[in-house]
Amino acid sequence: MDFKLTEEHLMIRDAARDFAKAELLPGVIERDNKQEFPAEQVKKMGELGFLGMMVSPEYGGGGMDTISYVLAMEELSKIDASCSVIVSVNNSLVCWGLETFGNEEQKQKYLTKLATGESIGAFCLSEPEAGSDATSQKTTAIDKGDHYILNGTKNWITNGGSADYYLVIAQTDREKGHKGINAFIVEKGWDGFEVGPKEDKLGIRGSDTHTLNFNDVKVPKENRIGEDGFGFKFAMKTLSGGRIGIAAQALGIASGAYELAREYSKIRKAFGTEICNHQAIAFKLADMYTEIEAARHLVMKAAWDKDQGNNYDMSGAMAKLYASKTAMDATVEAVQIHGGNGFVKEYHVERLMRDAKITQIYEGTSEIQKIVISRGLLRD
Repeated sequence: MDFKLTEEHLMIRDAARDFAKAELLPGVIERDNKQEFPAEQVKKMGELGFLGMMVSPEYGGGGMDTISYVLAMEELSKIDASCSVIVSVNNSLVCWGLETFGNEEQKQKYLTKLATGESIGAFCLSEPEAGSDATSQKTTAIDKGDHYILNGTKNWITNGGSADYYLVIAQTDREKGHKGINAFIVEKGWDGFEVGPKEDKLGIRGSDTHTLNFNDVKVPKENRIGEDGFGFKFAMKTLSGGRIGIAAQALGIASGAYELAREYSKIRKAFGTEICNHQAIAFKLADMYTEIEAARHLVMKAAWDKDQGNNYDMSGAMAKLYASKTAMDATVEAVQIHGGNGFVKEYHVERLMRDAKITQIYEGTSEIQKIVISRGLLRD
């Protein structure tokens, strides 16, 4: 086992760290308060290649491996999880799905713009009655020969109001169950496509989360991804990789909270000495660091599995399950170490605690991850 990062990996990690401190940290509290989409920051992330890191250079991407991607995700998430989830969705769910399963025409038309950050993508699977149970799609796409007619509602869509292109999962033939589901590329501005109000969320408040409504939207046949009936498999395969990105986000949130708590403990005094000298606080830091390192190894293992061409369903699920729990535990302790200061926005840790919770919910709840893991264990 070789746990050393390459020089390229270190360079990418440091570039993401420097960008997060210089570009994301200023104004992060204000953006959270106002639920303001970080349009300027997203543009800069696109220019630096963060929105298409793993896409082949042939289509305008960075051609990087998954380890590079999770290193960048961790550093961005330490500062602003609202920005990092935009990076995650565009890379893991939209670009990867299009590059892996889209045809050449779709890649040239859509992927090249998404990889460079010229356009932003959204992944539309969840519905009011189809969250964890993704097979219960109520959104329909009726085959009309050379096009489909799309009707339905999608909920909790990241980049919902800011995306240019949307990958929409819909039921084409209900009698076939999950084999009657397809995935479509839908463009903003098409007749019948409406973006609902922005969600007022607990955390990642800068992220643009909306309900989407499709009312007799005409989708050209050439915008279907893969063969007829491939949509559910497309969604599940795409989400498996997406979980690695969210695991890295959770790791970053935990790491960011730990670093703030450690530094605060060195300057805050109580009973005549810095609070880090009190065993109660020192042991909290020790537990946080140990759990974060364990989460980091799980995240890196999942990324390595993906890069090696191994099956990463279980390793990705384990990484997301454990890293998201670590994010919650670490941020709660970070607030505790800050005491009263931890409860106010100025010190950042209360925001990190609110941001952490969603990592246990989106792209498969913790309960869904346990289903994936247990099925993998019991398959043989």
